[in-house]
Amino acid sequence: MPRQPVVSGRETIRALERGGFVFRRQEGSHVTMVHPSRRRRVTVTVHGTEDLPPGTLHSILRQAGLTVEEFRRLLK
Repeated sequence: MPRQPVVSGRETIRALERGGFVFRRQEGSHVTMVHPSRRRRVTVTVHGTEDLPPGTLHSILRQAGLTVEEFRRLLK
C-alpha cells in the first residue's frame, strides 16, 4: 500500500474539488463538502497551513471513497 501524502487541509479541499466535491458549509475550522452524484459527504479540518495528521487524512479518504493513488492524482 503506498504511503499517504503529507498535505494541509486547504490542499485536501482543492484536490477534492478536482474530484467533483463541492463546498457545502463551514462551521469553525470544519469544512463540509459533498459529491452530488456519488452522494458522499466529507468533513475536512483546516488549521491554517498545518499538515493533516495521517489518521485524519485516512478518515477523509475513506469518507470520500478514494484510494491513496486516486487522491495523489487529484493533488497534481
